[in-house]
Amino acid sequence: MTSSARYTPVAIVLHWLLALAIVGAFCMGVYMADLPFSPTRLKLYNWHKWAGVTILALSALRLLWRITHRPPADLPMPAWQAGLAHATHALLYIAFFAVPLTGWAMSSAKGFPIVWFGVLPLPDFVPKDQDLGKLLEEVHGWLAYGLAALVLAHVAGALKHQFIDRDGLLARMSLRRS
Repeated sequence: MTSSARYTPVAIVLHWLLALAIVGAFCMGVYMADLPFSPTRLKLYNWHKWAGVTILALSALRLLWRITHRPPADLPMPAWQAGLAHATHALLYIAFFAVPLTGWAMSSAKGFPIVWFGVLPLPDFVPKDQDLGKLLEEVHGWLAYGLAALVLAHVAGALKHQFIDRDGLLARMSLRRS
């Protein structure tokens, strides 16, 4: 595969950092949601918030990079598959922002400020309102599960290309140069 058929090293690193952060934050969110009130739960909630802000920052960097650096051309595939891939990518980008922003808004509405890594206090961007906080909690949860479904669809598509089509698609985003 030629180097022009690969994503840039920056795009590859941002892809994998974001992937790890999203999977980690999702698993932590599912685990911590039903824990009884305790110091462990509070610690995990803070870590989850920190992960969310980090995901938001990485998403902004990734989007900026994507806008300023053209990705490699699509591999040959049926038009419906290319359309589905592009739609999935667009929805992933929307979810990269929607999930952490609704989490941040929920925290603001519930009156729990976010202090990124215990150092940088972030502003509340919605007023304190418990009813709004409960609604945003629901929305945040549904969006997180939607993001998880999109990630699974993305992974399934990549694996299909690797093991059924054998078209080298995965090598374009590999951390190792071929």
